[in-house]
Amino acid sequence: MEINSVDPRRWMALAVLLTGTLLPPLDFFILNVALPAIRTDLHASPADSQLVVSVYAAAYAVTLILGGRLGDIYGRKRVFIFGMLGFGIASALCGFAPSPAVLVTGRLLQGVMAAIMGPQSLASIHAIFPPEEKNRALSFYGATFGLASVAGQLLGGVLVSADLFGMGWRSVFLINLPVIALAIPAASLLLRENRAEKSDVLDIPGAILLAAGLLAFVLPLIEGRENHWPWWCKALLITSIPLLLAFWHYEKKKESRGASPLVYPSLFMKSGLRKNLAAAFFFYALASFFLIFAVYEQGALGNDTLATGLAILPLGIGFFLGPWCSPSIVSRLGSRTAAFGMILEVTGLIFAAILALNGRTSYLPLPLFIIGLGQGIAVPALVRLNVDQVDPRFSGLAAGLVSATLQISAAVFVALIGGLFFTLAPDGASAPEIQLAFSISASAIGLSLGVAAMLCWKRSLK
Repeated sequence: MEINSVDPRRWMALAVLLTGTLLPPLDFFILNVALPAIRTDLHASPADSQLVVSVYAAAYAVTLILGGRLGDIYGRKRVFIFGMLGFGIASALCGFAPSPAVLVTGRLLQGVMAAIMGPQSLASIHAIFPPEEKNRALSFYGATFGLASVAGQLLGGVLVSADLFGMGWRSVFLINLPVIALAIPAASLLLRENRAEKSDVLDIPGAILLAAGLLAFVLPLIEGRENHWPWWCKALLITSIPLLLAFWHYEKKKESRGASPLVYPSLFMKSGLRKNLAAAFFFYALASFFLIFAVYEQGALGNDTLATGLAILPLGIGFFLGPWCSPSIVSRLGSRTAAFGMILEVTGLIFAAILALNGRTSYLPLPLFIIGLGQGIAVPALVRLNVDQVDPRFSGLAAGLVSATLQISAAVFVALIGGLFFTLAPDGASAPEIQLAFSISASAIGLSLGVAAMLCWKRSLK
C-alpha cells in the first residue's frame, strides 16, 4: 500500500535506491572506454560493437514505462530487487561472454533489467519522502547521474588498464556483482514496500503494443546514421506511427471501460504534465553533445580517446556539483529552478561554440563546467515538476514516463544533431570544417534547451 507515514529509515533507504540509479548510466559510460579492448579480444566486427551499445540503449528506452508501471502494480521494493538481481545476472553474462553474440544478449538483458530497476528509485523517493525533504532527496538523485558520468569515464579506463586478475575489459561488467551482492540484502532490510492501495492488473496487450511501437521508432534512430539509413530503418519509422496510434486508442478504450491500462490517457489531460514532458524532451538534446564533442576533440584538435575523456570531465564535475546547489535555488526560484539550470546550459553551449569557432580551446573547461552545472541543477527540478503532476499511486508510471521521454529524446537528437554535424563535416573534413560544424551543432542544442526552459518557466508547482 502507499506510504502514509514518514519512514524513519528513509535516508538509509535512499542510499540503497541510489544504487539502482547509479548502475544503468554507469554501465553506459564505462563501456565506451572498454569497446576497443572488447573488439580485439572477441574479434568483434564494427557492427557487433555498435550492437553492444545500441541494444542496451534500445531495450532500456522501450522498457522504462513498463518498468515503472510494474512497481505501481506489484510493489516498488519487490520490483526493485527483482530488477537488480536480473541486472546482476546480465552483468555476469556480459562479463563471462565467450563471443560477441553472448555479449549482445547480455546487454539486451541488462537494458531490460535496468529499465525495470531504475524507475523504482525515483518512484520510491516520491513515495517515502515528505514534500519538504523531496528537493534534498532529489539532489542526491541528480548528483548520482553526475557521479556516473565522471566515474564511468575514469573507472572504465582504470579497470581495463589495470587488468585485475587478468580480466581486462570483463571487469567493467563484473564490478557490478559485489555492489549488487551488498545492495540486495540492504534493500530487503531497509526498503518499505509501497504501491497503489488498489492494485491494477498488468495490461499485457498494451505493453506489447507500446514496446513494438517504441522499438520501431527508437531502433532506427539508434542504428540509422551508422548504417547510412537503410530501407528497413525508414520502414520501421513509418510502421511506428500506426503502432503507437493503435496503442493510444487501445489505452483510451480500456480506461473508458473502467479497466486498468498500462498508461492512463486521462493523466495527459493535465496541461502541466504535457508541458513538462515536452520540456524534458527538448532538454535532453544535450545527449547529442557528447557525440559531437568527441568528434571535435579527435578530428579538429587531434586528441586521442583518453585525452577526449579527460576533456569532457569538467562537464561531469559540474553535473555532480549542480544538484547540491538545487535546494537553495529552489528556495528562491521555486519551480523556475529547472528553467534557470537550462539557461545556464544555453549560456555554456553558446560560449563553447564561440570559443571553438575562434580556436580558443584552452578556455573550453569553463563553459563545459557551466553546462554540467546547469544540467545538475535542472535534472532534479525537472523530474519533480513531472512527478508532482501525478497522483502518488501512479508515481512509478510518472517515473517511467519522464525517464522514457529522456531516452527517446536522446535517440532523436543524436540522430538530428548528429545528422546536422556530419552533413557539415563529412568523413575527411578539415579541422576548420569540424570546428564550424561543432559550433553550429552546439548552438542548435542550445536552441532546443531554450525551448525547454520556456516550456517549464512558470510561477508555482501545481
